Amino acid sequence: MNIKELSIATIRGLAVDSVENAKNGHMGMPLGAATVGYSLFHDHMIFNPKNPKWLNRDRFVLTSGHGSILLYSLLHLSGYNVKIDDLKQFRQLGSITPGHPEFGVTEGVEATTGPLGQGFSMVVGLAIGEAHLAERFNKPNFNIIDHYTYTICGDGDLEEGVALEAAAIAGNLGLGKLIVLYDANQITSDGPLELSSQENIVEKFKAMNWQVLVVEDGNDIVSINNAIDIAKTDVDRPTLIKVHTTIGFGSSLQGTHKIHSNPVGDKEAAIIKKNIGFEYENFEVPEEVYSHFKEKELLGQEAEIEWKNKLNKYKENYTQEYSDLVKIISGDSKIDTSTVVFKGTALATRDASGISLNTYYKQYPALVGGSADLASSNKTTINDFPYMSHETHSGPNIHFGVREFAMASIVNGLTLYGLRGYCGTFLVFSDYMRSAIRHAALMKVPSIFIMTHDSMYVGQDGPTHQPIEHLISLRAMPNLVVYRPADANETKVAWKLALESKETPYLISLGRHNVPVLAQVDEELAAKGGYILEKTSDVPDLVIVATGSEVATALEVSKQLDGYNVNVVSLPSWELFEKQSKEYQDTVLPPTVSKRVSIELGSTLGWDKYVGSKGLTIGVNQFGESAPADALLQSLGFTVDEIATRIKKYLSE
Repeated sequence: MNIKELSIATIRGLAVDSVENAKNGHMGMPLGAATVGYSLFHDHMIFNPKNPKWLNRDRFVLTSGHGSILLYSLLHLSGYNVKIDDLKQFRQLGSITPGHPEFGVTEGVEATTGPLGQGFSMVVGLAIGEAHLAERFNKPNFNIIDHYTYTICGDGDLEEGVALEAAAIAGNLGLGKLIVLYDANQITSDGPLELSSQENIVEKFKAMNWQVLVVEDGNDIVSINNAIDIAKTDVDRPTLIKVHTTIGFGSSLQGTHKIHSNPVGDKEAAIIKKNIGFEYENFEVPEEVYSHFKEKELLGQEAEIEWKNKLNKYKENYTQEYSDLVKIISGDSKIDTSTVVFKGTALATRDASGISLNTYYKQYPALVGGSADLASSNKTTINDFPYMSHETHSGPNIHFGVREFAMASIVNGLTLYGLRGYCGTFLVFSDYMRSAIRHAALMKVPSIFIMTHDSMYVGQDGPTHQPIEHLISLRAMPNLVVYRPADANETKVAWKLALESKETPYLISLGRHNVPVLAQVDEELAAKGGYILEKTSDVPDLVIVATGSEVATALEVSKQLDGYNVNVVSLPSWELFEKQSKEYQDTVLPPTVSKRVSIELGSTLGWDKYVGSKGLTIGVNQFGESAPADALLQSLGFTVDEIATRIKKYLSE
């Protein structure tokens, strides 16, 4: 057994030991794809485990996140801060080797994966990030951004629509430095792949402008390496390398779904180790294997030193470009809102968002994104800059097409890369991208999601386009800030907060209809998520709380409540308001004031938190219908007069 074979056997042995020790996990995929993982980490990828965040490192994401022990074993052998004791704590409470790879938990893990297909989409985002910065900043003899993006995916990943949506985008953009290793073992959790799919993946990817290569034997290290070398020669297309592997290689259960997950017991574990020729104790790594990988680690350190020397010369020759690059990668996003001034009496918040985006891009040119074929409606285009295409990736704008889920997941990849990814669609279609929004929140990456057409004012587009339950369902998501601005001035605050966020994604909910530009907006208070917009008393008779366009409605309603002291509160973000001190919250919503009303054109669920058990919640708890907005709101009793009448009755009770 030569050193390569011994290294691959060691990876397989660690997978068996870790799953058996945890009495839980997936060893089938790692046993089958160990040769592919070894080829990437030892023979191709350039990285420095002593500096895992080195900008010009090759990126690797394990799309098949259930096979996480393969990645942890490779990280351990490659010199990352993943020790043998960490492998022994696989899937245990508080360990750095959780069941699925988690960004920010394990050194060397580039993205959280597990929900199949999303890893694939995020590597497309990472590859777009590389292509974008390379074209913006590389100069003759100074390829400062010059690396590859890799992933290993499986049959299940390519059954997910999100992966195929992203693949279409990658092919359309010609991402030549994206290389996907397809672990084609033809087995899913329930049985053979043919039970659920007869797709010709090779032809499908060719049709999407991918170079496709096939390796017939997943244990043939020479063929795998040759395929990766060939992949690198095609600079105009991403590459899919279909590698025919055997799930659970070495097991008496190999090639069947019975080895997909769960431990196999001491007897079967011994059979596997015998069949792969690994005659060592549990969790034992041969010293020659460590030495073999140490050589790779030293090469990575040398590569970074060479890159730093080149970067220093780049700095001398291209001072401004160097400064811009550092600003982007460092995340230096301090925003000056005074550069955005809104004039006039009325403006839709979606329009204010577009103006804010374009103005702030000049301060922080790290934004990259677009819309799901709705850019002119979502106002997500950065003007005077090009859209990316097969020929160029230097512009910040992307045509995602009608692919909401992949769009959001790609945006997460862009943000993981160090850019600031953003994207837009209608609020009602946030359902299509919910898993990716949740992923951003889980990974603590500050992606930005622009959701327009956020209420019943959508009108004639009908109930399919009128969001009802969406705001409250999104507010229920941990580590996501939902910000629904009342007007243009709150909108520019929302963008500032989103751009300055470091670990929390923002979802900005916007309307398409004109609303008054409110001179009384206090930017500092708006950043707190809730504040008194119009005050008549420290202890008023009534507090009206509203969000978005309904704040203007609340102001009009208050004028009809003669004889009462009414405070109107704008509450654009529940999450930010909840972070304020109890003292501040009590100044906005005085505990002694029991008469409170909420007004929001959506589900009333959750509003009792702010209006209390004696409060009145005014909203919509039913699906709408297709009609002009004014007629629809009239039918729902959602007019200033009707709301004022309801409140007067409430106050008299």
